[in-house]
Amino acid sequence: MYVILTCLNQRTSNQTEYVMKLPSRRLLNLAGALACAGMMAFALYAEHVLYLDPCPLCIFQRVAVIVLGVGFLAAALHDPGPTGRRVYAAWLGLASLAGAGLAAWHVRLQNLPPGEVPACGPGLNYMLDNFPFADVLGMVFKGSGECAEVSWRFLGLSMPTWVLIGMLGLGGAAIWNNVRR
Repeated sequence: MYVILTCLNQRTSNQTEYVMKLPSRRLLNLAGALACAGMMAFALYAEHVLYLDPCPLCIFQRVAVIVLGVGFLAAALHDPGPTGRRVYAAWLGLASLAGAGLAAWHVRLQNLPPGEVPACGPGLNYMLDNFPFADVLGMVFKGSGECAEVSWRFLGLSMPTWVLIGMLGLGGAAIWNNVRR
């Protein structure tokens, strides 16, 4: 028995060692940009084909996804050195956290008891035309009845929940990809 185990543990000269090589940073940053483009494509599909009007929080989440996508694309095109990679990791991390925060707030509004849901407010265009931007932000984050409404689900999760998952996943991947050795 000992002889058999010893023979199995010894390498023969025709054995090949396989080492998995990770894709380049540029390729993974490009994949992140394409993931953000896919998220935006679905948001536009939901708006124009499924006729789901975006609430103000949805629009801000779209802006965060676009900022994250632009950051990924810039990192892919630039292919920076070590210091630049850290800058991109910070940019992408902050953009994803901002988007995740917006999505988490939206999920919170959607899970409020019916008696605590704020009344419907004016649309974002009206608010931007008639109020200072700081006041608009305050009104948007208070939420409105339209933000608390769940009109689409996939696997039991609402769209803001999927945005939250996507932003956290992309943010973690962005930081890991741009600071790895």
